Amino acid sequence: MSAAGSPKARLTGVALVLAGMACQDVGAAFAILVFPQTGALGMVALRMGFSAILLFLIARPRLRGHSRSQWLTVVGFAFALMLMNTLFYLAIDRIPLGPAVAIEVLGPLTLSVITGRGRARWAWAGLALAGVALLGHGGWGTLDPIGVLLALLAGVMWALYIVTSARTGASFPGLSGLAIAMSIGAVMILPFGLIASGGAVLAPNILALGLLIAIMSSAIPYAAELNALRRLPTAVFSILMSLGPVVAALAGLFVLHQKLGLFEVLAIVLIVAASAGAVHSSRPRNNPPALDI
Repeated sequence: MSAAGSPKARLTGVALVLAGMACQDVGAAFAILVFPQTGALGMVALRMGFSAILLFLIARPRLRGHSRSQWLTVVGFAFALMLMNTLFYLAIDRIPLGPAVAIEVLGPLTLSVITGRGRARWAWAGLALAGVALLGHGGWGTLDPIGVLLALLAGVMWALYIVTSARTGASFPGLSGLAIAMSIGAVMILPFGLIASGGAVLAPNILALGLLIAIMSSAIPYAAELNALRRLPTAVFSILMSLGPVVAALAGLFVLHQKLGLFEVLAIVLIVAASAGAVHSSRPRNNPPALDI
């Protein structure tokens, strides 16, 4: 047995995935704490801006020599990336972190069901709908309807992100496509972030917090997941990523003191189970699942 496939390597891979998700969701929780100073749009601009700088320093992408088709691909990826992050941050400004991630996960789950094979995928879709129904118990009385809609739209953009990420990865070597897309996305959102925050994002203490959140929400999770993919089969990695709503709910509880009711907890469990089942029964046609940056 190779070292990469050994039990120790797999255990390390699992630990890396869980650590990456924890950092990402704790970073999102810290971002919520800064919303009163920057607003959701200001924090998105900070996170994407610093993430772009970090990725450029790491990837050092070449900007010349790309075809028109390649540029259209990476711009589409940038648009999906920017909207995914923006809609999600606007959502968690209105509803708790755990339910927001559970609702957002419905986007890639739907993509898995559509691209999967076999009748089992429809059972997983039904289980996800049951989870959504539980989240909406009592007519969504405990969740802001606009926040729910924003999380749903973020899920749609997450599915689009996965598709455009795969195409960008096939057109650009290494991390260069992601670095370029993150930079374009940061430029797209920066004016809105500056206006929404009233320029507060330029304060030294807010810039420092923005850098910390970018490292926690982007740099550490991406490095952890990239190394985990070298130790784990893609199917195992994908199923572990389905635990995102659970980790987000725990981050919301311990960092933000966001307590969930019984129906919300059961809903998250059903959606996690549906997501894991859909991924397990699907047959990927392209690259491994894209990473949420």
